[in-house]
Amino acid sequence: MSALSLRDVKKSFGGNAILNGISLDAEQDEFIALVGPSGCGKSTLLRILAGLDHADSGEIVVGGKDMAPVAAADRNIAMVFQSYALYPHLTAGQNIAVPLAMKRLSRSQRLPLIGPLLPGQKDIRAGISRDVHEMAAVLKIDQLLDRKPGQMSGGQRQRVALARAMVRQPSIFLMDEPLSNLDANLRVHARGEIVELHRRAGVPTLYVTHDQAEALSMADRVAVMIGGNLLQLAAPEAIYNDPAHIEVARFVGQPRINILPAVADTGFVDFHGIRLALLEKVANGPVSLGIRPEFVKLAPDGRSGLAGRVERLEFLGSEVIVHCRLDASGDAVIARLAPHEARDLIAGMPVGVLLPSEQAMVFGPEGRRLRIENTAAPARQAPAYV
Repeated sequence: MSALSLRDVKKSFGGNAILNGISLDAEQDEFIALVGPSGCGKSTLLRILAGLDHADSGEIVVGGKDMAPVAAADRNIAMVFQSYALYPHLTAGQNIAVPLAMKRLSRSQRLPLIGPLLPGQKDIRAGISRDVHEMAAVLKIDQLLDRKPGQMSGGQRQRVALARAMVRQPSIFLMDEPLSNLDANLRVHARGEIVELHRRAGVPTLYVTHDQAEALSMADRVAVMIGGNLLQLAAPEAIYNDPAHIEVARFVGQPRINILPAVADTGFVDFHGIRLALLEKVANGPVSLGIRPEFVKLAPDGRSGLAGRVERLEFLGSEVIVHCRLDASGDAVIARLAPHEARDLIAGMPVGVLLPSEQAMVFGPEGRRLRIENTAAPARQAPAYV
């Protein structure tokens, strides 16, 4: 039995469908990243899991228990928000202690005047303080416990928010773009910290992000959501190398995959000399050919490959992104080259664009991946370019 199961979860707002039947399972110690463009339903799904919103239909099961009748406060699910949602008038230590106080102290024990006079309150408070300091030591924020959020940096507030979520020892972690407010360098460092905290906690984690680099580098599996639909849930390598839908291929990868118009005819796909045999029956007509930019090569002399012209170059240090356009069809093609491969290229010069047939992907008119012979070249065999 999975630690978390979602079955056909649907949600609409004002007649607009936000979630179109989302189903997924998460194992006990699994980290799943939900990735997709803004407005695809990622955050809505997390809010429904946390009990902050209700699904129109579907089933949410945690540890074999149906969560539908369970209030948000009783679900033992911790959520870290994009804004961190720290109380500005409380110190970091007091913020971290909030979920423990709500769980361990009765309503009367939490009252500021009467609470300290009630039996057992001091012992409970002492236990909460110990747990807060232990969690602060784990996240290396001991020195911040007496500071208020306004006195901390974005990275420090993020750690406090994580500590507040972790200290309650939840059955599930939900994180809604917790790194989006950090600068680039700190964000990269924080990725490793979050993954390590997840491993230490050993509970399912659902992590929402629109940053595909975060999703691919952090998660055990990646769920790609587009337009309220879960298009693919798989390991990061499979999401990148074996996308099940053209929208997955387009969304994942930087720079974006080259999508070129091709034609299916009597079991084959043709594109300017690339001829691929389909492994399934498809009606004759237009299809799409996908090739990742790192597999495209350019011949400066223009004597091999498809005739084209360099439009512009983007120097990124360890790589150069070259934007080209084919002469015959006018299609744009992007190549990702090493700096030495792009040394002699300049905007406006003619080039030969070499496309590897072994690395090509084919997508049908509705976007579904179509299987072809020799989908990928053998690891030790150089691709054949046309």
